[in-house]
Amino acid sequence: MDMTPLNREIPVDPQKTALLFIDVQHYNAHPEGGIYRAQRLAPEAAEKTYDYFFRSLERETLPNMQRLQAACRQKGIEVLYTVIESLTADGRDRSLDYKITGFNVPKGSPDARVHEAITPQGDEMVFPKTSSSVFISTNIHYVLKNMGIEFLVLSGLLTDQCVSSAVRDACDLGYRVTLVTDACTTHTRQRQISSLEHIQGYCRQRTTQEFLSELSGLPLLEGERIA
Repeated sequence: MDMTPLNREIPVDPQKTALLFIDVQHYNAHPEGGIYRAQRLAPEAAEKTYDYFFRSLERETLPNMQRLQAACRQKGIEVLYTVIESLTADGRDRSLDYKITGFNVPKGSPDARVHEAITPQGDEMVFPKTSSSVFISTNIHYVLKNMGIEFLVLSGLLTDQCVSSAVRDACDLGYRVTLVTDACTTHTRQRQISSLEHIQGYCRQRTTQEFLSELSGLPLLEGERIA
């Protein structure tokens, strides 16, 4: 019988945990990315138009992502990534929503690269997706179950779109979800606040420092080294 308490406030078990970065890629996380080129915005204009997004991304979100990535790697926690990327050059495999919106990152495009601040290492897995939720257009649920993952720690872009979709689906699929609130961002401060409020019933929410403090109290796995 499973004696795990029925609440969300349970510390992660590193042997059953994965950190998932959502859509932190050239396409949308660089002002010269394809999503801004499609709007015919030069990099300077993109930065001005999406001022809050790029300021929060560079000053807070990406540095916190780096801290999460380093700590989870040290603890032996799986680090995974999603990127918006079609399976075809013309994007005919995209979801209807992506076709209507105009999102298309062709297979193998530079826009599909994970942001250099959190470049994957070794055999860390990258899941190309063509829908808002990674659970809809990839086999990530199958892979996570194969690895015995029960806890998901989420970080990425945008908080009120693909991150929110992943939080809700992961919750419904039976994962214990931790959303790291200052390791994700969206286009405005109000949208960020509103999104975090709307999805708090599906996950526990922690700042980067709060989560790292929790993680530091966990025992090291076999073969780990202490930095």
